[in-house]
Amino acid sequence: MTAAPTRSLLAALGAGGASVRFVGGCVRDAILGLRPADIDVATPETPDAVIRRLEKAKLKAVPTGIEHGTVTAVVPPATFQVTTLRQDVATDGRHATVAFGTDWAEDAARRDFTINALYADAEGRLYDFTDGRADLAAGIVRFIGDPAQRVAEDYLRVLRFFRFHARFGKGAPDAVALAACAAAVDRLDRLSGERIRDELLKILILPNAADALALMQQSGVLAAVLPQAQLDVPALARLIRLQAAVANAGGADPDLWPRLALLLDGNTGADAVADRLKLSNAQRLRLDGLLSLPAFDAGLLQDESAFRAALYRLGAERCRDGLLLADARQAVDEGAAIAHAVAATNWQRPVFPLRGADILAAGFSPGPTVSALLNELESWWVEAGFAPDREACLQRLRERVQLTDSD
Repeated sequence: MTAAPTRSLLAALGAGGASVRFVGGCVRDAILGLRPADIDVATPETPDAVIRRLEKAKLKAVPTGIEHGTVTAVVPPATFQVTTLRQDVATDGRHATVAFGTDWAEDAARRDFTINALYADAEGRLYDFTDGRADLAAGIVRFIGDPAQRVAEDYLRVLRFFRFHARFGKGAPDAVALAACAAAVDRLDRLSGERIRDELLKILILPNAADALALMQQSGVLAAVLPQAQLDVPALARLIRLQAAVANAGGADPDLWPRLALLLDGNTGADAVADRLKLSNAQRLRLDGLLSLPAFDAGLLQDESAFRAALYRLGAERCRDGLLLADARQAVDEGAAIAHAVAATNWQRPVFPLRGADILAAGFSPGPTVSALLNELESWWVEAGFAPDREACLQRLRERVQLTDSD
């Protein structure tokens, strides 16, 4: 929050004594000693005035949400959201009609949680109208004002409550807030699939996603937003722990997609989930690939040749995912699964020495026979541990030609 682009932004918006403050998550994270993912600022200046100030300072202004008071400021290499102080005029559970204001306390009162309604100026002075700092220290995620009203203004706040409690909560969740979320489950169908997806994926990647989803299940929220879910809390917690162990041992970083696949374990409604969450084609393929993985058992980890063959056939990522999912289901030994998952992450796939042209050069005519023979030779090479070089593979091909001729 003290980097050069940030200082340039504050200088532009604060020229002539205009008021500008950091707001929300960046202030919260700074208090906790965390690096903010995004930096948002607020000001009493109208969006038009914000744009004029930015342009006067030779900074790019993009009116990304001007009807809601938001302008994106581009100060390379950073971007910032600049929002005018607001009051809600009307809400429908998804969107709000706002009026621009000049009162910082009123702007704070319309926000979701006390820990997200913190402001700070360029000198580091904190402005806390809702006792958010005390709640942050105590690990309490609390709605501002009446929880039922806050939820009714935007039902996405239900999912945000579980996410923020998983990130910042200590102990049991705020009972009044949880009750307000549970009371709103019948209205969560008003939310778009995209908004549900974005929040759900943010929850799934958290280190304590299993606890968050368990709380969502107990309150009826999980069934409302993802009816296909078949939550196994111990298995999901085990998978998350295994992913962390693999990362710490030099393997791949934790990945949310195996967690979602485990959440849908045994469910045939993967297409419905992808449609409901508006997954991209790449995300859909990733999920389908996880749900179609072959079963991994203890025998695979006791046979290095079989393991390398699985690596070659499935690829490093799918093989690693299959190992961790099998371990989460307690189908394989944990230590062996972690070691093999790390090995899979760092594995370099060998290249089969032969091509279709080699089969044609051996006298075969173009057609299905070429592909079939190439696959047969590749299988032999894999079973031999990838050891045969090109000459050995060609010799095997010549032997196969002789066998064909004798037939």
